[in-house]
Amino acid sequence: MIDQRAPIYQWGQKVSTEVDIFNDGSYPDHEPEALLVAAGTEGEIVQIGHHEEANIPVYLVEFPGGYVVGCFEEELRSEKKTVQVAGLL
Repeated sequence: MIDQRAPIYQWGQKVSTEVDIFNDGSYPDHEPEALLVAAGTEGEIVQIGHHEEANIPVYLVEFPGGYVVGCFEEELRSEKKTVQVAGLL
């Protein structure tokens, strides 16, 4: 079994988008492929999940306007990246 990759961002951390984020159908009130969040927009991580097939963290990020969007690490940036090591406080 392959261990889950540890997230580099923490819950509650401020992050910005590296890329424009478009509607993938998750927002039925918006046109498909409509721009939801422009590159450089700041948001806050509200939950961290895990993509089983790819074995990578997925971050739910809340952006201005109430958009909560699932993002991968390569779509985000922050001044501070942290990796939590099990057993250390």
